Amino acid sequence: MGTISKIKNKSLNYGKIISVRGSVVDVLFENNLPPIYTLLHTGKDKEISIEVLTQLEEHRIRGIALTPTQGLARGMMVETDGKQLTVPVGKKIMGRMFDVFGNTIDHEKPLSTEVERRNIHQSPPPLAKRSTKSEVFVTGIKAIDVLIPLERGGKAGLFGGAGVGKTVLLTEMIHNMVGHNKGVSMFCGIGERCREGHELYHDMKEAGVLENMVMMFGQMNEPPGARFRVGHAALTMAEYFRDDEHRDVLLLIDNIFRFIQAGMEVSGLMGQMPSRLGYQPTLGTELSKLEERIANTDAGAITSIQAVYVPADDLTDPAAVHTFAHLSASIVLSRKKSSEGLYPAIDLLQSNSKMATPGIICERHYKLAQEIRQTLAQYEELKDIIAMLGLEQLSVDDRNVVNRARRLERFLTQPFFTTEQFSGMKGKEVSLDDALNGCDRILSDEFKDLPEGAFYMIGTIDEAMKKGDSKLKTDKSDSASKEKSEKIIEKQTNLEEKK
Repeated sequence: MGTISKIKNKSLNYGKIISVRGSVVDVLFENNLPPIYTLLHTGKDKEISIEVLTQLEEHRIRGIALTPTQGLARGMMVETDGKQLTVPVGKKIMGRMFDVFGNTIDHEKPLSTEVERRNIHQSPPPLAKRSTKSEVFVTGIKAIDVLIPLERGGKAGLFGGAGVGKTVLLTEMIHNMVGHNKGVSMFCGIGERCREGHELYHDMKEAGVLENMVMMFGQMNEPPGARFRVGHAALTMAEYFRDDEHRDVLLLIDNIFRFIQAGMEVSGLMGQMPSRLGYQPTLGTELSKLEERIANTDAGAITSIQAVYVPADDLTDPAAVHTFAHLSASIVLSRKKSSEGLYPAIDLLQSNSKMATPGIICERHYKLAQEIRQTLAQYEELKDIIAMLGLEQLSVDDRNVVNRARRLERFLTQPFFTTEQFSGMKGKEVSLDDALNGCDRILSDEFKDLPEGAFYMIGTIDEAMKKGDSKLKTDKSDSASKEKSEKIIEKQTNLEEKK
């Protein structure tokens, strides 16, 4: 028994902590210096994990702790087996929730030790293996399918400040896509609130789609090192389903800005000179290492939808600018639309997609989308005149443009399944044909006489007609009852005068 333990110990490499500054730990190794990305273990029960980030000199490395560093002190022993951080992969991880180390955090039975584990640091697929075919990914959300079609195997970004509905839109997409997408859904929460993870887990369980999902979280309260690596860990799991099982994977990342932010914290702790607005000098490289692994290959596709928090709603922020460069579609959420109650609060003129070309979507769809954008842009220009002089001062043509644009804006709102309990409105999923049909009929002034409110929060255009008819009936009955009450008041006053 003693000889086995000696052999085991020989395979380990030992070092000694020489400094601890927050999450940054410097370790001295007398013999073999461990390579970059190697995982080191220390603490009483080897519960503290450190990842090597730089080799300072011949015998000294600097690493970032992936776990809290309470209790660490100079002179403590560090051991490593020379391996990198690994996560479990395979069919057994379906329906489970993990942390960055691949440990289950859903209070269910732990995974068996026989499950295959893979390094989280993998190379992107080479260009020769990538698919060159462009296909549209239908979401069931009118505003997105009509004006910002998503690419299957592409990357779409949801840009918006705090509280404009990024997470709601992501969860709605999971709900809609799990229905007609026979692949695997992978949710990766980077630096998000634990409440959101808890709610999402239970919502997916109730909807019965959890068995086709894998969830991974690096929460807000975790050290920056863990938040910085959780995206790579989730991608390793997703790549297994794409490359080994040849399945399509829907990867939802909430929030990619928190990945950049974690990198900024790590960079600052490591003593690197900050770049523009305090961001790390290696921002572009770090983001590319993650984003380039999300690809459509000959084996299968990883389609990614990423929420991007925009600091102070400023789209020129370096984090937003660098993320834009990787995306095939950008969905910009607007606080102004949100305050008007137009949900999903998408700024239709600022959002765009490289799929919106006649060669990929059909000619009719392309022309309609262009006409909708033109109408909305004209309305945007006329808003200042309306604010100063009023709607009456516009020409007849301009008034028609305004009426069409306002009806289109309301028609492109939609009640969501994920907000049923808050709004009391039943969620709707609309096919692309129905959405295009509705827009076409509004643009041809078919519903000129219907009130604007009839188009708000509906599914197909037929619902507007029903809503409009019932609204007209209630308006008529209201005016009739008003006339009746006025006559009664008149009678009463006449009687009082006679007395």
